Amino acid sequence: MLEPCPCGSGQAYTACCGPLHTGARLAETPEQLMRSRYSAFARRDADYLLRTWHPGTRPKTVEFEEGLRWAGLEIVDASGDEVEFVAVYETPLGMGALSERSRFAQRGGRWVYVDGDVKA
Repeated sequence: MLEPCPCGSGQAYTACCGPLHTGARLAETPEQLMRSRYSAFARRDADYLLRTWHPGTRPKTVEFEEGLRWAGLEIVDASGDEVEFVAVYETPLGMGALSERSRFAQRGGRWVYVDGDVKA
């Protein structure tokens, strides 16, 4: 059986976010980039995250929290160059959720993550 994509699309990883992670395909929309970045966090793919981050806001490195496992993604709203989402995670202390409204921009013909507002 093919590995399901972590982004929750219902597709196999190799048909969904995998080609974006390898560079075989570019994200066509901010939502598609958001989903692929969530999958990159779930798969601990720091290179992809840095490649798809706007150079003006990109950190030098991406650190992954030990013991944290991303468990699900819900897209709340995707309009224009913004995507609001809730990402569910699990730690040894239990379940949690990250809610953010992210901003994206086109740079050199491709979408990149600029920044976001985390909601309490």
